[in-house]
Amino acid sequence: MAVTVKECLELQLLEVEMLLSMFPKKGEIKLDEDAVPGVQCYLRNAGGALPPQLEYSIAIDVGEAKVKVELQVLLPHMYPHVPPQLFARSDALHRQQQLQLNTGLASHISSLDSGELCVCDAVQWVKDNSLPYLEDSKISSESASKEVVVKETLHRMWIYSHHIYRQELRKKIFDSAKKLNLTGFCLTGKPGVICVEGLRENCEEFWRVIRYPNWKHISCKHVENIETEGSIDNLRLFCAFEDLQFQAHGDYGLRNDYHMDLGQFLEFLKQHQSGHVFQILFGVEGKLSDK
Repeated sequence: MAVTVKECLELQLLEVEMLLSMFPKKGEIKLDEDAVPGVQCYLRNAGGALPPQLEYSIAIDVGEAKVKVELQVLLPHMYPHVPPQLFARSDALHRQQQLQLNTGLASHISSLDSGELCVCDAVQWVKDNSLPYLEDSKISSESASKEVVVKETLHRMWIYSHHIYRQELRKKIFDSAKKLNLTGFCLTGKPGVICVEGLRENCEEFWRVIRYPNWKHISCKHVENIETEGSIDNLRLFCAFEDLQFQAHGDYGLRNDYHMDLGQFLEFLKQHQSGHVFQILFGVEGKLSDK
């Protein structure tokens, strides 16, 4: 005789009641307050739309230290005649240990008789078998803490363009810098200069984005790489991505074809420990005029 969804859902409710009696404390079982009433309503009026699948999690204490391992449960409508979806997780487990634990749990569940309620059995298995994985995770954490600190590298790119005027281009520059967590500046006008600093892959992605599809008269003039054992944020010369617009030489009215005051730009570079870049960008040594 074929098993019906109604019979399966009745068994699921019986198992939930059993689990609630095993874990009576608040927070031990997390179950949506509408989940059980939804199934009960369907059972009273069979023939309507199926209720959402029962989904809940159980907090299990493992070992003398009572480390929390959470068993996440999702029950197909035909459970227990089809296997439940189970996943055990813990903040005390590394990803590899967590994977091994769940592989063992899946193997155990597949060995049980089909058609039998098994969530309670899974809870007991997690309680009895998680400790070795937790101990392995602790050992690997202690070992990792003794390893050499991973070094990071700050990447800084100095980009030169014949000019930067167009609003849509400037918007792309600033949007990309923000999205990629880059600091630096964009000097608008003629010539145009961009500096970006941050992770190498982010700087290279910025360079790819702003050049596409074909920005003529632009080149990366200089690249700096600085390695650190701490955060690269400590090596940044700029605290944000700035919009630089210095007073132009002469009065050009509404025309865009103007040259920026490079003396002011040189002073800005020196204030940010980058005076040496002026010669790299323009081919001449920068000198501040006497005031």
